[in-house]
Amino acid sequence: MTILPENRQELILRACRCEAVDRVPVWIMRQAGRYLPEYQAVRKHHSFLEICKTPALAAEVSIQPLRAIDVDAVIVFSDILIVAEAMGMHLEVPDSGPILEHPVRDRAGLNRLRDFDPESDTRFVGDAIREIVREVGPTIPVIGFAAAPWTLACYMIEGQTRGKIGTAIEMARTQPDLMRDLLEKIARSTAAYLRSQIAAGAAVVQLFDTWAGELTGEEFVALELPAIQFLLSELNAAPTPVIYFARGASHLVESAGRTGANVISVDWRTDLAAARRVLGPRIALQGNVDPAILLESPEAAAESARHAVQATGGAGHILNLGHGILPTTPVENARAFVAAGKAMRASAVTARSRPFDAAV
Repeated sequence: MTILPENRQELILRACRCEAVDRVPVWIMRQAGRYLPEYQAVRKHHSFLEICKTPALAAEVSIQPLRAIDVDAVIVFSDILIVAEAMGMHLEVPDSGPILEHPVRDRAGLNRLRDFDPESDTRFVGDAIREIVREVGPTIPVIGFAAAPWTLACYMIEGQTRGKIGTAIEMARTQPDLMRDLLEKIARSTAAYLRSQIAAGAAVVQLFDTWAGELTGEEFVALELPAIQFLLSELNAAPTPVIYFARGASHLVESAGRTGANVISVDWRTDLAAARRVLGPRIALQGNVDPAILLESPEAAAESARHAVQATGGAGHILNLGHGILPTTPVENARAFVAAGKAMRASAVTARSRPFDAAV
């Protein structure tokens, strides 16, 4: 008897749609990166931006985690600031962290930002996705991504990705009209950017909202929520699922559920079972293991995976970390996390998911 390879793309799509699965799919945010010796070997010869902008290199480092730790999805290797650069901000990525020249601080700065054509200005991202799809085949899902409007606006306003976002918070509170216009402009460009990734073969796309948790509930509803809703309406991604990840945002779970995203990704400070109760049965969850646990041991990493899956019963759940994997994470710990999650099969997942499925 011929045993066919597991269709991991169908697995992750079913999880995104809150349909019954034999097991949870699992991948890791920042899974292509510094913790992998294979990635470090590539970085010895190429700069970060060179890898991002060279499709063959981006595809290679994107696929490395599939080979090394057997994740269920490949996320394209890129950077959330690619959109800011395409909109006209000069980007440098020294070892100390990315820098955007001429931060947006006023209406004139906003007016300097331009619309761009993803099929020409950022075609290297789509080409990397196309190369990944050719390499891994139709049964492995490729994930595209971009920054959520608020997070990209924070970086555009601050001019860097490290440190605090006090200037952005001040602008949101003292110049809300300017902030809304900036968020709308970013949302429109990001929608076009993600459409190009879907056209290239991305099976799922994710919005990273690193700084969402710095907003109060009222500020999120007034500023970020309309921007994301506008972005998703412009994206018109169906049937491609959209994942929305908000860091430090346990106070925003209900509002995040109103974005229109198919999956809400939460960090380790948000209880998965509580998030399920808030979001109900029609919105899937992703997360939420503390990345620091993977520094400890393979056994601790495996137990953290099992605990996360048990919190949801595996229904409508994509197992992941609550933020990006830390650079000093031992590869064997990451591998143990993935393997433990994948081992949570029908008895622990599908059986528990039946009442959930009946409600969908």
